[in-house]
Amino acid sequence: MKVIEQRLPRDFDKSFVVFREKGQYFPCPWHFHPEYELVLILRSTGRRMVGDHIGYFEEGDLVFMGAGIPHVWVNDDEFINGKANHEADAIVIHFVESFLGEKFLNIPEMENFKNILHLSSRGMALQGDTSFRINNLMREMLTMTGLKRLSALFDIFDLLAKTTEYELLASPGYMQRNELKATDRFGKVTEYIMKNFDKEITLTEVASVANMAVTTFCNFFKDQFRVTFVEYLNTIRIGYACKLLADEDQNIVRIAYESGFKNLANFNRQFKRFKNMTPSQYRKTILS
Repeated sequence: MKVIEQRLPRDFDKSFVVFREKGQYFPCPWHFHPEYELVLILRSTGRRMVGDHIGYFEEGDLVFMGAGIPHVWVNDDEFINGKANHEADAIVIHFVESFLGEKFLNIPEMENFKNILHLSSRGMALQGDTSFRINNLMREMLTMTGLKRLSALFDIFDLLAKTTEYELLASPGYMQRNELKATDRFGKVTEYIMKNFDKEITLTEVASVANMAVTTFCNFFKDQFRVTFVEYLNTIRIGYACKLLADEDQNIVRIAYESGFKNLANFNRQFKRFKNMTPSQYRKTILS
């Protein structure tokens, strides 16, 4: 399944876009674009794919996605076949990073929000009170104009900057390797893993990148990432394999080796552990 780049229309007199997506079903293909996107489902059910994540959506589902991550919302068959008793309905917000000027994100007040923008590169399913409050704001924005509309968007930014009520969707391995820049010990380790996950990486090797003893590094890594180094490395590899599986011409054995697994059995075992399905089942799901 080839991902399509879309260029989204923008009103000349508005700095960002708020619109209602309503119809028999959501028509967008598997696509990506340079805009950040918030999607609130008002009515409808189905599957959503964000990067290598496959999940289910229903009324109230709210997802924030960064620029460039492939995604699609696929309605259940009753909507596609015209047998649902109501239309699919959603509210969508689009904005580009520089919509208020190139230096806007560099002001001190935006520091926490910049962290959220970074996390959104994996897609964030928002939950709890944060989801409830953003849901209300997005509904109200449909009838707002001018500064009131912009102010509501800043209210959403403030909620996003403070929240811990979210689930990250795509795995870290779905990110492009050249997106990361090492600026500290944490960054150097992450960059090294992203550049070398398709090769064998030993604990001694990666600990030396962090300038730590192996035992110290293991404790540091578990504290920072909440998983062991091996678990994180396998997450990266499985995420990268999911990108390759979207190309139906790629052989699964070759994908296993290109993702850093030395044998097919271990690849299948780890894939099922992280995705609850085999590589073949995953490919069938996304190609359907």
